[in-house]
Amino acid sequence: MTLRLVTDKTAASPTLPRFPSVVALIEQIRPVLPFYALHPARFRAAADRFLNEFPGTPMYAVKANPSLPVVDQIYEAGIRHFDTASLAEIELIQGRFSDATCHFMAPVRLPGAAAKAAQEYGIKDFVVDSDQELDKLLREAGGKGLRIFVRIATPLGGAILELSSKFGTKPDHGAKLLRRVVEAGATPALTFHVGSQCLSPFTYAQAVEMARRAAVAADVQIAALDVGGGFPSNYPGNDVPPHHWYFDTIRESLSTFPLMPGGELLCEPGRALCAEGSTLITRVILNKGEALFLNDGSYGNMDELCQPGWTAEYVRKVYWLDANGRAHERTGAPRPFRIYGPTCDTVDVLPKPMMLPGDIQFDDFIVFENAGAYTAACRTQFNGLFSDDWAIIE
Repeated sequence: MTLRLVTDKTAASPTLPRFPSVVALIEQIRPVLPFYALHPARFRAAADRFLNEFPGTPMYAVKANPSLPVVDQIYEAGIRHFDTASLAEIELIQGRFSDATCHFMAPVRLPGAAAKAAQEYGIKDFVVDSDQELDKLLREAGGKGLRIFVRIATPLGGAILELSSKFGTKPDHGAKLLRRVVEAGATPALTFHVGSQCLSPFTYAQAVEMARRAAVAADVQIAALDVGGGFPSNYPGNDVPPHHWYFDTIRESLSTFPLMPGGELLCEPGRALCAEGSTLITRVILNKGEALFLNDGSYGNMDELCQPGWTAEYVRKVYWLDANGRAHERTGAPRPFRIYGPTCDTVDVLPKPMMLPGDIQFDDFIVFENAGAYTAACRTQFNGLFSDDWAIIE
């Protein structure tokens, strides 16, 4: 069975097949290509954490997983604000959800993107971290009516994947940009991003302090603070603190931040809203003893496992089918296997061995839990090995 999604992003999602469990899905579908199983209750639990406990407005970072079934789940879980990083993401969200609010939170945009976003889609929030990008934004979209966030670089450390070496500016230059924003008639705001899969809540306090320095130096009233993303998901291999530690740290750090009365606090969770809601089902297509070839790899859903410094893993189980088509979990003693993808490229290999049951065989299914973030978002069509098959797990 192969379910292909419609390409019209404004159309309703096709009715996805439903199964009582991932095991039942494997028994009935026996997928040849990688298959995505969605867990609505997990999406709701993740959204509830931010909607009920974060002291501000959560925006889903669409880049973490823009797949239609996933954004539908996040919307149905109650999220109405979206961190969009391109016109395509804005078009996806606004064309799909009439009451959604998009925020263009990328610090660099393609020429003409800001003009179209502001004029055709009514986008009010933009981010800059340089004079050149601010000049371009003001030329294209003007200043009045916009809320312009100046992005501050944060101290490195605390997150597995840092982001400040590419984006963000120092507080003193941030102050100059804030004054320029005010002079242009726009509303001044501040933002930062501590990096992806941040394992230290204190990193947010350090980042808020960096933003505070920029605000004080600029001597302007700050209308909004966006504390970015980086909120982690629970993966094996990572010591993840409770989510409320992050929210409490942010709340406490705001006590000294010069946010104007009625000012808005925002955040951009991506991984934290979508990772736990998806399970990835893969299949062993070749067993060479110490090497396993899967129907998925670095050109598919495993790009993040190949990132330098990435230490997290996905929860995984292995199932085999008996002669009657019933699935059973492999329970053999684990041993390391080299994991190759299905393409003809030799770089399609995971950088470190994966511990799996030693009795794993050809045609077994490897199920990866918490695989909703930066999996489907980063897959390619290399060698024509692209899959877009989904189901709901009730």
